[in-house]
Amino acid sequence: MSLVDLIAQADERGLAASGLACLDRCLPLLGADDDLLRPLWASLADGSDWGPGLDRARGTLGAEERAADEAARLTRRMLDAVPARRTADAVRPWADACSVASLRVHRLLDPAADGTPADAGLDTGRVGDTADLPPLVAAELRRQRAVLELLAEHGPQGLRHALDVSVEGRRVLRAVVSRRARSGAE
Repeated sequence: MSLVDLIAQADERGLAASGLACLDRCLPLLGADDDLLRPLWASLADGSDWGPGLDRARGTLGAEERAADEAARLTRRMLDAVPARRTADAVRPWADACSVASLRVHRLLDPAADGTPADAGLDTGRVGDTADLPPLVAAELRRQRAVLELLAEHGPQGLRHALDVSVEGRRVLRAVVSRRARSGAE
């Protein structure tokens, strides 16, 4: 099943986890603490309102700055667009937009994609054709699918594993960002 199909069939918790995981993996671009979104993950697990955790996360990062870096702007937009109410109708378009934004972020940062437009091949990758995607983008696509599949198969019990997938992806992206910063300083 394609990523697009998984998003279309996901329930409210799966959609919220999908969008949150995309945002969580991109947090290194905002210099955010790894635990910034923990309260939102916890609210998914216990079914509570994620509004207070969302307000804290946005407040911690402050107002949006005009970053020159497109990847950081895309990440900030994901955070700014988190719906206050966690209903399927509210989170479905956000989760879908986060999927695309996160893939664009990974395309922008993938050394194998230098010179390629940020959205090249993403639509075909989301519907299942990953042949022409650079490695970082293909790995992000696999993570997005894994999160949705874990929630579809295991319900709330899949959240812990979904968070693990997100943490692993955040580490990968942090390493890429660090490597780019070092090579830019040389």
